[in-house]
Amino acid sequence: MLQGLISRISGPVVYAHGMRGSRLYDVVRVGHEQLNGEIIRLDADEAVIQVYEDTSGLKVGEEVVDTESPLSVELGPGIISSIYDGIQRPLPILMEKSGDFISRGITAPGLDRDRKWEFAPSVKQGDALVAGDVVGTVHEYHIEHKIMVPPNVSGTVTEIAGGNFTVEDTVCVLDNKTNVTMMQKWPVRIGRPYAKKLDATSPLLTGQRIFDSMFPVTKGGTAMIPGGFGTGKTVSEQTLAKWADAQIIVYIGCGERGNEMTDVLTEFPALVDPRTKRPLIQRTIMIANTSNMPVAAREASIYTGITMAEYYRDMGYDVALMADSTSRWGEALREVSGRLEEMPGEEGYPAYLATRLAAFYERAGRVVCLGADGRTGSITVVGAVSPPGGDFSEPITQNTLRIAGAFWALDTSLAYRRHFPAVNWINSYSLYLDSVQESFVDSIAYDWRDLRDKTMFLLQKEVELQEIVQLVGPDALPETEKAILEVTRMIREDFLQQSAFDEIDSFCPLEKQYWMLKAILAFNDATTEALSRGISLQQVLALPVKTAIARMKEQEELDAIKGLIDVIDSSVGSLEAAT
Repeated sequence: MLQGLISRISGPVVYAHGMRGSRLYDVVRVGHEQLNGEIIRLDADEAVIQVYEDTSGLKVGEEVVDTESPLSVELGPGIISSIYDGIQRPLPILMEKSGDFISRGITAPGLDRDRKWEFAPSVKQGDALVAGDVVGTVHEYHIEHKIMVPPNVSGTVTEIAGGNFTVEDTVCVLDNKTNVTMMQKWPVRIGRPYAKKLDATSPLLTGQRIFDSMFPVTKGGTAMIPGGFGTGKTVSEQTLAKWADAQIIVYIGCGERGNEMTDVLTEFPALVDPRTKRPLIQRTIMIANTSNMPVAAREASIYTGITMAEYYRDMGYDVALMADSTSRWGEALREVSGRLEEMPGEEGYPAYLATRLAAFYERAGRVVCLGADGRTGSITVVGAVSPPGGDFSEPITQNTLRIAGAFWALDTSLAYRRHFPAVNWINSYSLYLDSVQESFVDSIAYDWRDLRDKTMFLLQKEVELQEIVQLVGPDALPETEKAILEVTRMIREDFLQQSAFDEIDSFCPLEKQYWMLKAILAFNDATTEALSRGISLQQVLALPVKTAIARMKEQEELDAIKGLIDVIDSSVGSLEAAT
């Protein structure tokens, strides 16, 4: 192994000479305590190293050892339900070794080397295999973990065995002397290969009405959730991680507060997936890199997470990745760039910020995986953005805006009014409406898009009417426009507003969303027709059916909501004009 000596130290950035022959992005061990680091620049025999741990106490002249391999993650059985830091060190193991506070230089393998897994072969001796082919399976909770031929490897099976093995044991031997184990290693900054990228057409259902019905995202799509302090970014990300229609969830707490990550770690084992009826933790991978952890590891954490997501995508699964938040990742990038004395771009961020963001989000998508069976998998990336002061013109928000297909803008004023999710329906948008339309028509109803577009028209009309009300008061409006304000209030409070902590309302099936929206718009149509017959708005609003509409979100029985439409038509239709 190459060895050098420390010549200069600048926070988490260390300079070492005598490193000629090293490669960019090699992992190194720095100093007597063997701190983890990564080479980020080379100049003659000098290497610039980004250290993933606190460098206090490090001295000039201490030794640096090059491991001659890039930052990589271990991929295999045992990842699901694990809790890692930004460079895939398992935090429960680190706690056993060093207590509540992680000691410097401590390390542990990403996968348990002693645990044995029951391997069931799916190929036999003499079978010809190509990269990505499945040689066997391991049951990891309810997930069928597929052991695959690594990329760039092919051959004919000469030996294959079933039974109980550790992740390092050979389970299959190919004729070119390649030993296939249950564990792969992959460099985090390089995307895993696939056969073909496909159009994303299936919606990622989240159980949240504002996302599913108004601004949907596809499986394989990208979305961003920008918002100021207190608008509910973390709760929104956690809610999506809990209820998203994906087999695997990767949750990256990138620079978030420790108590927020603690909430996630304590909640998920207790929550039950409404689809599988199993604990949510059994399909979740946690990466916790809180705000008091080393800044350099924060920069690596999103690459660690997306690489694990790609591994399960390659098995043919739908994966949802939650990055909370990419702003903290950008700040880490800015801090390291500043210490490297690079030319700063806008607001001090490095000039390559947009390129790095695009490279991360572009690893999302729906693909045909490697392998002869042609299986498909997807990664959906949802990134939270924390613009300082809620200013959406800052660089992280603007550069992400150019990439993301769905824009879920959180609004401080809505959060102050306790309207959650605090998504501003006027500023938000989705580029996936046309992509998911066929899927929605097939699974729900032919008129889903019409209902959605009519709802957005009414909400936009409300904004115009509110400006008039502020100038001349509500009494100046005609009855028809007052009715619009009443209907849009129902849309806002009875449909868009949703409790993340209510036992029933926290997850709303798509079919229920459709019938709730249909009932509200049926009330709008019935009210418009009644006003044309000379019925006063007060008569309509006094009907008990208005209260029934407000209580739809508490209903579990879908038939009760469907029957509400007939009740609306009959009760409003039976009104007679006051004499």
